Amino acid sequence: MNFLNFLSQKGIITEESIAVVEQYVADGNGSAEESLIKNGIDEDVLLRLKGEYLNIPIKISADFHVTGEILKYIPEESAKHYRFVPVGVTDGVLEIGIVDPENMESTDAVQFISSKVGMPFKLFLISETGFKEILNSYSGLSGEVGEALTELGSVNAEQKNKEAVVLAKSASKDKGDQETIVEDAPVTKMVAVILRHATEGNASDIHIENMGEKIRVRFRVDGTLYTSLLLPAAVHPAVVSRIKILASLKLDEKRKPQDGRFSARIDGRKIDFRVSTFPSYYGEKVVLRILDSEKGMLTLTSLGMKKEHFDIVKEAILRPYGMILLSGPTGSGKSTTLYAMLNELDRDSDNVISLEDPVEYSMPGVSQSQVQPEIGYTFASGLRSILRQDPDIIMVGEIRDKETAQLAVQAALTGHLVLSTLHTNTSTGVVTRLVDMGVDPYLIAPTLILAIGQRLVPKMCPTGKKEIPMTEAMKAIVEKELSDLPEQYRKPIVIPEHVYEAGPSSDCPSGKKGRIAVFELFNIDLDIQSVILKSSNEMDLYKAARKKGMITLKEDAIIKAFNGDIEYMEVNAL
Repeated sequence: MNFLNFLSQKGIITEESIAVVEQYVADGNGSAEESLIKNGIDEDVLLRLKGEYLNIPIKISADFHVTGEILKYIPEESAKHYRFVPVGVTDGVLEIGIVDPENMESTDAVQFISSKVGMPFKLFLISETGFKEILNSYSGLSGEVGEALTELGSVNAEQKNKEAVVLAKSASKDKGDQETIVEDAPVTKMVAVILRHATEGNASDIHIENMGEKIRVRFRVDGTLYTSLLLPAAVHPAVVSRIKILASLKLDEKRKPQDGRFSARIDGRKIDFRVSTFPSYYGEKVVLRILDSEKGMLTLTSLGMKKEHFDIVKEAILRPYGMILLSGPTGSGKSTTLYAMLNELDRDSDNVISLEDPVEYSMPGVSQSQVQPEIGYTFASGLRSILRQDPDIIMVGEIRDKETAQLAVQAALTGHLVLSTLHTNTSTGVVTRLVDMGVDPYLIAPTLILAIGQRLVPKMCPTGKKEIPMTEAMKAIVEKELSDLPEQYRKPIVIPEHVYEAGPSSDCPSGKKGRIAVFELFNIDLDIQSVILKSSNEMDLYKAARKKGMITLKEDAIIKAFNGDIEYMEVNAL
């Protein structure tokens, strides 16, 4: 018995209607379902009946829970060819909606994809409309850029560059330095779509590089680079030129790196882009850092700072003078932590001034200034000017050179609280780095209040994490890490019987979302000051801080793994 006979037995259609539907299919006009829908049968009703006939669960469009991450499980080409799509993830099971479950080729393909992604699957019958709805979701970035490439046609890149120049100049006359991204010319549209999708996808950076045969566009999301788009190599000069125009860089300079910046309004929000070009074998590589100045401020606790660390930081930022320095590599969240500290201050009774490159977030109550080295307005020259502005608290985006370091120390010595960042691998390395910059230890000891080392680690989604047993080998590693920590500080750290690993869930297919900071606080007291005066050796400083109970970056990560905030495996990466 086929589906049409099943419908006839149910009294949904007559015997005569079966012949009409079969003729409709035989004439190549469409499927039996399309014919039935045209004759007045509701599509959702028809879906339920077919699900009953095939003994397979159904999903209607209202029950789909599809995000960009879920779409990654099944490539768009496979979805189109086999006519199945991902419709959700529940309890670690990939839910797949299929239009024709009787097609053996399609069900074999489902088995293959399931084994490839390492997830069990469950099949659901979906309607043609539901299938097309999810298929359209794939269009996003590649679809919009594809339209732009079609528009570009056979017109050469040089002509499009001229068009982009005219558009950019006319836009800049109307909007000043904050351009609203327009999407008229194909190349202009292509760049605008890339910027918009990166911003909407919470990317921190965009990498555009010519690989020879293709241009690879990658987005960095939560610290990891993902290839988001491949473009024809022929459009590379036009794309780079468009970005250079936006950032006011020299179009004809391709032999050496250039840096610039521009602002744009995307979805009604002001977004800043910091641009860096770099000459490479197949042409210039472009990297854009995305800075959303209208994002809400984070608090120290929301960054992942535990109460003991928070209390130390709170006491330090309430001091009337001194210096607080954050250390860590690029992209470790130092600037975000600085803003979180400023958020804890009384910005009404204190005069708070910042020097930044660039201003990443708008902070009410803070006089924020962006340095411009190209006109001689550097961190060092800005610091000299700030001291004439009667400041109470000074935030310097980064200490990069000897002059800035010495001026920051002098500001701290003369009754100001100075907050800044420094590129070192550990918190104790801050002292060694300052000495290397030419600051004398007898000036560091009385001015440095606190040094904070930090890193960012992928955060587990609460809905998907799974318990795994704490093996003897894992316990041995933890005990070795804690072996030189004095007993009174080691005792509160209890090694549990279980830790956690990330697992997929309906709202979090990868099992991880966002990042959390791990911290190492080097708190300077009188004993530490005396060690600094005697030696700037990093190991001597570490031993002195360890006696005072300093928890290292790795140990803070271990504690967060015990609490279920991060995967235990992430500890090994620190």
